[in-house]
Amino acid sequence: MMNKEQKKNYISEMEAQFQNNEAVLVTHYQGLTMSQLDELRAQMREHGIKFKITKNRITKLALEKTKCKDLSGLFTGATAVAFSDDAIISARILSKFAKNNENLKLLGGIMGADILDQAGVQNVANLPTLDEARANIVGIFAAPASKIISILLARSEKMSSLSPENSEKQPKEV
Repeated sequence: MMNKEQKKNYISEMEAQFQNNEAVLVTHYQGLTMSQLDELRAQMREHGIKFKITKNRITKLALEKTKCKDLSGLFTGATAVAFSDDAIISARILSKFAKNNENLKLLGGIMGADILDQAGVQNVANLPTLDEARANIVGIFAAPASKIISILLARSEKMSSLSPENSEKQPKEV
């Protein structure tokens, strides 16, 4: 049981987490073993994501003063929250883990100012990360450039075969 001071600290810590993170994803974890939870936390920690098991009643108090207040309906049962600045990576890790562990259920969350339902979290998980998007853009720009270069090289080779030095070797048209 928490005393008043611990509750105040918990509420202020949770308020800061809800306000200062770009992505907040809410899950139910009932039925997961401690080793499964530790595995999930380790995967998330590798990407700078904080995965916290919540105390629902007190967390709802912390939500009241934040941009995430619309999520309070999700805090029932065994609830845990992922806090991060990258919603795509968070959603991917949770989605992949949920596929392999049916006891983890994605409930919804917030990405920036957008509220996500369960389907929304799945959609975010399928988006390319910033690095993947950059690679795709570079690929798009690189492909036409390489085609232009090959066309120019082919034309220059053709032109060099028609130069005056090579014209003696070329059969003359009648």
